[in-house]
Amino acid sequence: MAQIVDYELFKVPPRWLFLKIETSDGTVGWGEPILEGRAKTVRTAVEELMDGYLLGEESNRIEDHWQRMYRGGFYRGGPVLMSAIAGIDQALWDIKGKYAGEPVYDLLGGQTRHRVKVYKKVVTDELDELADLVTDAVDDGYGTVKLITAYQTSAIESTADLDAICEYLEVAREAAGREVDIAVDLHGHISAATAPRLFSRLEEYDPMFVEEPIRPEHLDTIDPSSQYAFPIAFGERLYSRWDFKPYLERGQLDIAQPDISHAGGITEIKNIATLAETYGAKLMMNYSVGPIAYAAGTQLSHHLSNAVQQPAVSERYIDAYIDNVNDLRSENGYVSLPDKPGLGIDVNEEGVRDHAGQTSDWMTPNRRHDDGSLVEW
Repeated sequence: MAQIVDYELFKVPPRWLFLKIETSDGTVGWGEPILEGRAKTVRTAVEELMDGYLLGEESNRIEDHWQRMYRGGFYRGGPVLMSAIAGIDQALWDIKGKYAGEPVYDLLGGQTRHRVKVYKKVVTDELDELADLVTDAVDDGYGTVKLITAYQTSAIESTADLDAICEYLEVAREAAGREVDIAVDLHGHISAATAPRLFSRLEEYDPMFVEEPIRPEHLDTIDPSSQYAFPIAFGERLYSRWDFKPYLERGQLDIAQPDISHAGGITEIKNIATLAETYGAKLMMNYSVGPIAYAAGTQLSHHLSNAVQQPAVSERYIDAYIDNVNDLRSENGYVSLPDKPGLGIDVNEEGVRDHAGQTSDWMTPNRRHDDGSLVEW
């Protein structure tokens, strides 16, 4: 097996970081090691891992490389390190698949499904626009729509705040009808004290799931004994199987949502999925970034038996970076994988190089309550 001899990092629009790893016989693998708003920080972490651990090593020893990157520095975990590991891990699996002439899902043990259901994200604060966007998604064949509400509640939610969130779901439900699943992502905006009140009111709208209802620091306050009439989903701000373990043990998590570029990559998300299955939880990966990460996650969704859905691919810039981009697009609410080795994508390196360095130093937006205190994005 060939040795890892070189790597390059490309910061590209709109806010992504691509990694190219090359072996001694010229085989190339691609990954996406990015933490939104922290591209420079993660870039440095990737360089430290590649220069310190991987250059000169055999590319096929993925598990051993993962353990060295995770445990070899004594300090471990967290969003920066795990995002750096994730992108490297994706690229190593891409290389391994190309050597074997097989897609990653076959190397992992094969498919458990022929296609994966995808949901459409709908982001707006305007109720009139919301109805139109949901109707458009249904007309495009999506069987699930996820609402991402950026509604700015009070520091302690008032009755009017809860009324506004419920009206948001009511408008979406009326537009979609009963044949389409509606989910809602609350982005961690709701206070732990108010969450039970909101949950009891949301039951009327029969959401498929409620995602990240409260801040990640407070997720352990969710009361599993209340038996809410919908699943609770979260995990995009958890980074390893050890982060997920306590919530699964306490029965607080119904749908685990690790991010393919933040939770240690293909190797670790397979572990997270197995742990979730042990506790009866489903897996619905989060894709917060670009097409290389999306391809890696789609490989996993076709393999993991408890994976249920995934978001549709972001259309931003993908034509510039991926030659077989249509293989990532959904049709009638489902995505299927091409029979290509590795991650299943043909990266347009010329397009990547043409766009590299043209992106701004994007940072997560900060917003304020009416009293001037911070509210999360």
